[in-house]
This record gives sequence, C-alpha cells and structure tokens, in this order.
Amino acid sequence: MPSWARIVCTALCAAALLGVGGCASQTPVRIAPAQQLFHDQLFQPPAKPIDTRQVFAISPAMREYVRHEIGNASPGRDPRRLLFDALYQRDKLQLDYDAAITRNASETFAARAGNCLSLAIMTAALARELNMPVVFQQIDVDTVWSRAGTLYFAANHVNLTLGRPRSDRNPYTIYGMDDANVLTVDFVPVPPKARDAAKPLEEHTVLAMYLNNRAAELLSVGEVDDAYWAARRAAEVDPLLLNVYNTLGVIYQQRGSQEAAEQALRYAHAQAPDNTIYLSNLAQTLENEHKLDEAAALRARLAQLEPYPPFYFFNQGQEAMQAGEYVRARRLFERELERVPDYHEFHFWLAVANYHLGNLRAADNHMKLAMQNSTTRGTHDLYSAKLDRLRADEARQRASPPRAAQ
Repeated sequence: MPSWARIVCTALCAAALLGVGGCASQTPVRIAPAQQLFHDQLFQPPAKPIDTRQVFAISPAMREYVRHEIGNASPGRDPRRLLFDALYQRDKLQLDYDAAITRNASETFAARAGNCLSLAIMTAALARELNMPVVFQQIDVDTVWSRAGTLYFAANHVNLTLGRPRSDRNPYTIYGMDDANVLTVDFVPVPPKARDAAKPLEEHTVLAMYLNNRAAELLSVGEVDDAYWAARRAAEVDPLLLNVYNTLGVIYQQRGSQEAAEQALRYAHAQAPDNTIYLSNLAQTLENEHKLDEAAALRARLAQLEPYPPFYFFNQGQEAMQAGEYVRARRLFERELERVPDYHEFHFWLAVANYHLGNLRAADNHMKLAMQNSTTRGTHDLYSAKLDRLRADEARQRASPPRAAQ
C-alpha cells in the first residue's frame, strides 16, 4: 500500500505533504503533546545540524545583486516593481521552476531554480534586503499529486505579497500593506477567486513547511534518519502544522515502528477526522499491526470520502501494462488524465501505451506533453531523450510499409 504525504510547493508550485508542507484545509489546533510523539532513540543523529537561520539568510551574491540591479533605483521607480520584473523577465534572474528539492533562499538564488516555496522564500529574503515588508499566503487551489516509488505527495500552493518599503523615519512600522499598495508575487497562474481567498501565513509556519518538505524529500531518497530530524524540528517550529505529524507517522512506518506511527497518525486524524491522507496512512498502520477491525472501519470511511483516490486509474493502468493489455492500459491512463490533465507521468505512460499499440503519432504527442509539464530538470531531459527516440522511430516507420494501428 502507498504512503501518502503532503509537501508545500512541489509539483506545479504547490505546497506538498507526505503529508509534507502546507495543507489547504489546515486549521488551528491545540498544541500536540510533542515529547510523546518524538522517538529519538529510533534514529541515528542527523548528518549535519539543522540550522533554521539559513533558510531565509541572504548570501553575498544576493546582496550584490540587490545593490547593483535593484537598490539604486532612479527617482520615481518603485523598487518593488524592479524586484518583480527581475523575478519574471528572462533577461534578469532567469528563474526556472524545479520541484526536485525545496531549497533555502541562497540555494535557490544560486541555482536560479526552485519550487514555489523555494522561490517565495528567496523572494522574501531579497525583499527584506530592500527593506520591504512581505506576507506569505496559503492559496486554496486543487491539490496536485506526484509520487516517488511507494510515496505519494500532495502539493498545495504558497505565494507572497510585497508592501512598500518601510519608512526611513520609523523602520519598525510596516508601511503600505493595504490592498492598494501590495504587489503579489506568484510563480504559477492562480484563479482570481482563489487569490482573493488567500490566507496569511506566519513566517514560523512557512519555516515549518520548508522543514516538512525537506523531511519528505529526504525520506523519498531513503535518508530516514535525516528525514526524522527535519520533521521533528518542523513540529518544534510550528506545533500546529498537522501535516508534520502525518510526515512523522510515515517516517515511523518506514523505520518499522508501527506503534510510534500509530501515535502520530492518531493525533493528526483526531484533529482532522475527514482528512483522507491521515485516514489512509492510519488505516495502513493499523493493518500492519493486525488491528483489522478498526482499519476496516477507517477504510470504509475513506471509501465514502474518496471512492477513487489519486492514482487509482493510473495504478490499474500500470497493472494492465505489465499484463500486456495495452488497449486497456491506454483507456485507464486516459481516465486519469481526465482528472489531472497536466500531470507529466500520466502523459508519459499514455505515450508508452500508444507506442506499444503502434500509434507513434499519439505517442509523440503525449511524450511532448510529458516533457512540457515536467516539474524537474531531470524528468524534462529524460522525456526529451525519449521524444527524440520516438521521432526517430516515426521516421523509420514512414520509410517502411505502414503498420496497422489499434
């Protein structure tokens, strides 16, 4: 069974959870009994200390950029607009979206790439160097799902707004954060209705989301010990971020401590009983502990809330592919794409199914869409190489007798 996580700002600039990062349905809850949910004895010490001061820290290169490109604005020029233009214009910072990892401010600036949380953190660091107030915002948009092996990630979205620089006479007063003065920085298109309903986020919550993202990303590459310490620190930074306890639960699952996983997931589930991610992970843990009656009740509730969970048709399509049932696989992948039209992996596997059916033109089209919708540089390059191979096959097919398509 898969483990479900949430992350802030991964695919399509969303906030993601294994439950990692921010959750659109997040509401304030009581402080968790943190020490009861931490089990340090199960893990080796972290490879390096977690220094939260580095998340928003500005590097010398960033300071130089601000000084030479933005800080010396001519009279009458709004420095917010200069920063805004630098973020979006290709001849300026030349930023790329890359969901492979959640970076801190200086790492994002150095790479000129990041997911939406990374880009928001970098923008906030640059803005503060310019003495601008910033407000992070949670945007309620459709959850975007992705996966890494048996881990599934739900991504939501975060952006930020820039106010006018603080008054030189009173640097401790935030000036110009009313609707007429703010400038919203966003790295993906957001519907006006969702933007209007944006919810402000405290900086400590954003910091916890960053740590929670890192925990999920570390877990996805098998670094379970470091993932634990990142999630633990996230819970300390913001004990009200429920997704952290879901992440801890999945980490305990991976470490083989089902009792610890149950504790963390029961806490998250108690605060948000209808959250399908918490429900699924808790049910899986109870099944691992052979508490089958309670697990069955949770599964029944989960089926009511979400009859066709994310990747439901995709996973069936994968099974059909393994059985050589390419027509059925194509149909199932198409059903999944009806729900999530822009997810790159669905297009990739639809391309593979069409390739096996001899439909090279359709395979070419979906491989191109997979490349265009890829969220990391690595997957983009992979799909690009496969697209080149497909087009070479198409050229060979045109030079040979036609093959019947199904």
